[in-house]
Amino acid sequence: MKLTWKIWILIIFLVFSLLSIFVSSSGITLFQKGVVITSVEKNSTAFEQGLKQGQIITHIDGKKILTLEDFSSSLKEKYLSGESTKITITADGSEFILFTNEAPRITVAEIPKTNIKTGLDLAGGSRALIQAKGEKLDSQQIQELVDVTSNRLNEFGLTDLKVLPVSDLSGNNFMLVEIAGTSPKDLQELLSKQGKFEARIGNETVFIGGERDIASVSRNAQSAYIEACSSAEGGSFCRFRFGIFLSEDAAQRHADITESLGLNITNPEYLDKKLELYLDDNLVDSLFIGKDLQGRVTTQISISGSGSGATEDEAYNNAEAEMHKLQTILVTGSLPFQLEIVKLDTISPLLGKEFIKTIFLAGFAALLAVGIIIFVRYKKVKSSIALLLTSVSEIIIILGIASLIEWNLDLPSIAGILATIGTGIDQQIIILDEAKQKTLLSIKQKLKRAFTIILGAYFTAVVALIPLLWAGAGLLKGFAVTTIIGITAGVLITRPAFSDMVRSIESD
Repeated sequence: MKLTWKIWILIIFLVFSLLSIFVSSSGITLFQKGVVITSVEKNSTAFEQGLKQGQIITHIDGKKILTLEDFSSSLKEKYLSGESTKITITADGSEFILFTNEAPRITVAEIPKTNIKTGLDLAGGSRALIQAKGEKLDSQQIQELVDVTSNRLNEFGLTDLKVLPVSDLSGNNFMLVEIAGTSPKDLQELLSKQGKFEARIGNETVFIGGERDIASVSRNAQSAYIEACSSAEGGSFCRFRFGIFLSEDAAQRHADITESLGLNITNPEYLDKKLELYLDDNLVDSLFIGKDLQGRVTTQISISGSGSGATEDEAYNNAEAEMHKLQTILVTGSLPFQLEIVKLDTISPLLGKEFIKTIFLAGFAALLAVGIIIFVRYKKVKSSIALLLTSVSEIIIILGIASLIEWNLDLPSIAGILATIGTGIDQQIIILDEAKQKTLLSIKQKLKRAFTIILGAYFTAVVALIPLLWAGAGLLKGFAVTTIIGITAGVLITRPAFSDMVRSIESD
């Protein structure tokens, strides 16, 4: 069979899709060994020593760590006595030395074999669809609710968390919360927490979150900005600054508390105690207080902080993220609206694994059956093989694009892939049928006529799928996205390549 430029385009897309699925920025994921850190408890010894989420642990005290069992057994051996023990953890080629009487407060998981991300339906966990009780929120209000809720849940150290604004076809706005590995009861408890914000100097409360003490938080570019970036050992850091406005009562409390403070010995530009920010009694930040604020009744306070990274760009982005996070905390420490859970679901990860296994076997059997039927009808092995290879290539391209854009594959997404396979086979049969028609038209004209039919079906399908991006409060978005990706890749890549394959086969 002659390799035309259309077939070469298909081959190139297949290669890039496979690279997107199996290759990460650090190498081929299939060959990585160890366990990956999914979360590190803040203010713990592990956190202070520099262990971070996403790092891969390969050794503990020189012993290779290949599985979760290796990790657990290595820690059990170290902390049976309850005495302080030295432990050396090798992660991403660097050594982290901890001296503690308890196991490191980190959670780990197996390293994914591919870059394909699975959604809650397949990974397991809980999902809640939430709306404001007794009122209809606009898009700005629902985004504020998402920001506050996401920030609160992140402070609890949760991983695999997704908080999104969604809407239905009637224009109602909801908040969708998905957390892997959490029961519906736990999720409901988390969402019902008060979310108390408190700023303290020493043991005294200066102000709390919300309208009572915080009048406003600056967010515009003139008063909230990254003021400087500098190089540091092992990377860069950038400092941010923004202003907040306190109520008169909060400003007076701040003046009364700071009146008796001294100056910082090592840095006399600041007072000797910091302004500490707490969310639900968990310390989230600690800020210096300028000496010019001592004993002054001022409603405007400038707050600064920093973000770090391996490069200046990374440090800048992290500083912006930290600034936005802190601004969100200061706007309100409690949820701005009374909430009610419209829908609460739980999904077992075992169900997801069994579903994937069943779908894989069913899909393989279906493709094999289609290949046999094509062979019986057209009496050509090459045509059957070409159809099967084209269908499989569409699946690979969909998964490759999903990996590239980091799209979470859930059950609707899997259904979209199946729909794409069915649509693709139908259109390939149209191409085969047109090529077999006994008319005076050339094979090129026949295939052109087939493509007219296929393009009409494609645009009809896209128009029908677009409303599904919002239908059911966005719960069907995965089906729409994967189906649109699949049929678009089919029309632009696989169908033209298949047409050239058929032309070559018919010319033999």
